[in-house]
Amino acid sequence: MNITIVGGGFGGVKTALELAKNKKNKITLITDKPDFQYYPALYSAATGHSHNQSWVALGEIFAGRPNIEVILDTIVDIDPDNKTLGSNSDQTYRYDKLVLALGTVTTFFGIKGLDTFSYGIKSADEIKRLKHHLYEEFAVKRAMDKQYVVIGAGPTGVELAAALGTYLDRLRDHYQLTHKRPTIHLIEAASKVLPKMHESTSRVVEKRLKRLGVKVSVGKTVESETADTLMVSGKPIKSQTVIWTSGVANHPFYTANKNLFSFGRGGKIIVDDFMQTRDDIYVIGDNADTPYSGLAQTALHDALYVSRSITDIQNGKQPKKYKAKRPPVVVPVGDGWAVFEWKFIRVRGFIAALIRMASDVVGYSDVLPFGQALGVWRTQRVKEDDYFAPSSSDTLV
Repeated sequence: MNITIVGGGFGGVKTALELAKNKKNKITLITDKPDFQYYPALYSAATGHSHNQSWVALGEIFAGRPNIEVILDTIVDIDPDNKTLGSNSDQTYRYDKLVLALGTVTTFFGIKGLDTFSYGIKSADEIKRLKHHLYEEFAVKRAMDKQYVVIGAGPTGVELAAALGTYLDRLRDHYQLTHKRPTIHLIEAASKVLPKMHESTSRVVEKRLKRLGVKVSVGKTVESETADTLMVSGKPIKSQTVIWTSGVANHPFYTANKNLFSFGRGGKIIVDDFMQTRDDIYVIGDNADTPYSGLAQTALHDALYVSRSITDIQNGKQPKKYKAKRPPVVVPVGDGWAVFEWKFIRVRGFIAALIRMASDVVGYSDVLPFGQALGVWRTQRVKEDDYFAPSSSDTLV
């Protein structure tokens, strides 16, 4: 069977690995990036730890699996009647089964100036741009902002804000700047940090952030940004370093092919009880309008479900209906401290940090052999040798 997967994130990679166990399957994974990106470690890669913890070449992941072919291309349309995909390269790809796992894209909600002046940490290019800016600031101009701003108090924003002060301290000490420690701002439009987590968890995380020197502002609306000023609920914050961690939208591929899909919450795609939008087309992970979509664990859960469903069909069995599974959530808030939440269980402090360390080992091992996964995980504790170097490759990592 010719199975085509579009997307090289958790959902796409895991689906390919599972289906490749059947040597009769010919799997084509189409992606616009040559690497798998481990999103939970992006904040760490952006604040001084190894680049290797966040990106793994797809060729390494699929080594020894000759029935998986990786194609670097961008899919632009589907012809479901002829079971073909069109691409930017004008190539046509055929499929028997199609799995769409394209992930999300950043959106700035139309806020003036953010797309021009803010920085991000959701991709390698965004992180390099941020590090280049910091190098110019610290090493070339011999100056630093008095205020650094992180927008969005979801897990990524909280993780970044908690780590940013220590990172900036290291830069300041290395370049022997005499400036006072800057203020780290964390801005959130909702009424609490970590809006999707329990109220008690949000409270303890806010207290922890304040102990780390982070100024937390909730219920505040970002209105605009210029080269040196961010307007928040009518008040200016002077800063040339604003980092946007909020705002994601479903992949624009779906709106470009809107006649083929039905849209639900947040522009996500409505799927049936078997995660299909029509016969032989599956939509999984962040793209699907299912409970808990948007989390890596959900994408992995969806991948396992779809691969088993396709296998059942191949074996002449009726697939079981999809059941959403609430994943655990663990958020680090500075070194050696985290919060963990799953159903009615809530843990904080060092024990939660240990749970996070264990969950990262599991996360890497979902897409890598255990020994290799352990090696990648160990790089989380490593600072880059070129931490203070210019931006020739991996600036200020």
